[in-house]
Amino acid sequence: MALAQYQVSELPESPLEASAAFFAEHLDAARSVACGGDLLIILPSAGPDHAEWRQAVARDMARDAAPSRVNVIGAGDQAQKETLIRYLADAKGVTGHYSQTND
Repeated sequence: MALAQYQVSELPESPLEASAAFFAEHLDAARSVACGGDLLIILPSAGPDHAEWRQAVARDMARDAAPSRVNVIGAGDQAQKETLIRYLADAKGVTGHYSQTND
């Protein structure tokens, strides 16, 4: 099955506000894009203070979607984003992970 992608273009600067915005505005839409298959959520690049809530999204959504895979990336650099997408599309054993590109 193909790797479905859900991209979020903007989130607030604050980690707490960004987390709240993701759950309020994007969680259900991301789930519906997956349609029971593998999912990659692409978030805008953010500082290390956002890592914990993003890791929790990846981990908890992957548990909920098993045996389908769910991963999350924070992407600013386009080339690195495309490399991560290709890797995760082929890495059938990788799920519940958050990765951030270097910007």
